Amino acid sequence: MSGRDTATASTPMTGSVVQRPRLGFVGVGWIGRHRMQAILDEGCADAVAIADPAGQCAAQAQAIAPDAEIVGSMEAVLDRGVDGVVIATPSALHAEQAVRALKRGIAVFCQKPLGRTEAEVRAVIDAARSANRLLGVDMSYRFTRAANAVREVVRSGELGEVFCADLTFHNAYGPDKPWFRDRALSGGGCVMDLGVHLIDLALWTLDFPEIAKVRSSLFDRGRRLGPDPGAIETFASAEIELAGGGLVRITCSWDLHAGRDAVIAAEFHGCEGGAAFRNINGSFYDFIAERHRGTSRQVLANPPDAWGGRAAADWAMRLAAGEGFDPAVEELLVVAHAIDRIYGG
Repeated sequence: MSGRDTATASTPMTGSVVQRPRLGFVGVGWIGRHRMQAILDEGCADAVAIADPAGQCAAQAQAIAPDAEIVGSMEAVLDRGVDGVVIATPSALHAEQAVRALKRGIAVFCQKPLGRTEAEVRAVIDAARSANRLLGVDMSYRFTRAANAVREVVRSGELGEVFCADLTFHNAYGPDKPWFRDRALSGGGCVMDLGVHLIDLALWTLDFPEIAKVRSSLFDRGRRLGPDPGAIETFASAEIELAGGGLVRITCSWDLHAGRDAVIAAEFHGCEGGAAFRNINGSFYDFIAERHRGTSRQVLANPPDAWGGRAAADWAMRLAAGEGFDPAVEELLVVAHAIDRIYGG
């Protein structure tokens, strides 16, 4: 792989060792609080500052970290002498906030998407590289045991040439915050929200091959969308042709009549076999991974698996170990490039 193996590899320590990093948290809705809890449960860092325009969210976060101070802005968080900041704000703010922190020499862990466009993602990565600061992004599905089991089988070569990957994420609901459906604030609809995980998982499993062509079809409640820069898609299908001849197909949606809460799956088809993971009984959290040979199946991973906060905890532990910029984050430029092309860029 061109980057870092999530579950097993370690990156050389390029920064100065930080004993129990002081962390700030910007945006502490459900996801922000969940990531805070995961980091604090590891016991490797301290929460010292919290900022969120919703007072109730800030108070709930302070209940998790009683010693943390509630402040009025991100700038106030950065002024508290933090070593790292965890960003879980609306997507339109991610790139600007991450760059602002990195330019002040502060490490960043950011919710996905890191930016709404490839240009925004590149600006953040360039800032992290220039500052030699650890940049993490919450590509959380990489940290599931099921995804890692499938990736291990694919990369072992035992499936032969993997010529096609099919990935699906259908959500029977939709985002409950209005900004998700405002293109200027979100950067896009279900592709930006769910498809980003599918594209990342496919390319990460396949070792980030070069992309040759991208074709996509976007819909909003059954109406096919044209090149409207303000439109938000609620259903999307895309084919990503790889330079080596392989094919990645993704489908994702909000508010789909799926017959269950969610349909999440990733299947990798090789000449000598297949490997796949899928959610169980419509769960957003429980996954099974399997190795396929003809009509037979071998289970590779089963729930329970408390994976949701692992990406954040991993970043915090690496920060505490003194790690600086990790070039593996540049892989997200490939993901952002694919999304730009899905949206017609």
